[in-house]
Amino acid sequence: MSELKSGSNLEKVLKAGHFAFTGECGPPRGANVDHLKEKIAHLKGVVDAVNVTDNQTAVVRMSSWAASTIMLQEGVEPNFQMVCRDRNRLAIQSDILGVSAMGVRNMLCLSGDHQIFGNHPQAKNVYDIDSMQLISLVRKMRDEGKFLNDEEIDVPPRLFIGAASNPFADPFEFRVHRLAMKIEAGAEFIQTQCIYNMEKFRDFMKQAVDMGLHEKCYILAGVTPMKSVGMAQYMAKAVPGMDVPDSFIKRLRDAGKGKASEEGIQFSLEQIEEFKEMEGIAGVHLMAIEWEHKVPEIAERAKVLPRPQVE
Repeated sequence: MSELKSGSNLEKVLKAGHFAFTGECGPPRGANVDHLKEKIAHLKGVVDAVNVTDNQTAVVRMSSWAASTIMLQEGVEPNFQMVCRDRNRLAIQSDILGVSAMGVRNMLCLSGDHQIFGNHPQAKNVYDIDSMQLISLVRKMRDEGKFLNDEEIDVPPRLFIGAASNPFADPFEFRVHRLAMKIEAGAEFIQTQCIYNMEKFRDFMKQAVDMGLHEKCYILAGVTPMKSVGMAQYMAKAVPGMDVPDSFIKRLRDAGKGKASEEGIQFSLEQIEEFKEMEGIAGVHLMAIEWEHKVPEIAERAKVLPRPQVE
């Protein structure tokens, strides 16, 4: 793995060999800065970095770069997400330079949910480049100091480069090879889709370790505490690429009325304990969807506090 190039706290934590713990925060569906700051406050000092989503599910929200800047002002390290859906290569490179200039040091490169699933289904998608090309582009801008057209950049961006991996989409046999392609393109850390089918994920990680991918890139396992049986059923049926086993839904249902959310948290805690020992896993990415206030409690119960301070 490469030497430190970004100044990212997350990068330092991972390179020092600590078990990383990242969080996530969706910007508001408006210009409500106070609400964003309230969500950020729950995560401060609890996680190593916070993903700032980019119009997730193709629903209009405050821009990821603006929310990332506010997060920096609040003393929390953002992981700026960028999707290829909404920008051509001019806007992509411009925003990469912009966030780096503002002090953002982590970036997650994504394709983006198709706009037909969002609140502006009539919008035109862009996809001038795909997520694999985006990873390669950020690496080129940072390491070679060049734009996509090979022109020189005066001050290159300093970003720790991340990508997403879905171990559960079909065909399953191809998933680890797609992960390998993203690492080859330049991804330095990976955050996976939220995991519920642990048996399938163990198989995926065995393949990744057998291929030596964990030695080339830091892999963070995605964990999303399930709030209710209804949420589990929705994710199982309506969210593409999600694998929520019937046995897990039954476990939530059997917990009894009003107790499914605690059972969902308990399952997440069991996962985190297993991930701490699982070969190839460098940390956990906790996606507590609109449940940021629960993150400190989960972190405490998962025994991942205090977070390491790495110089």
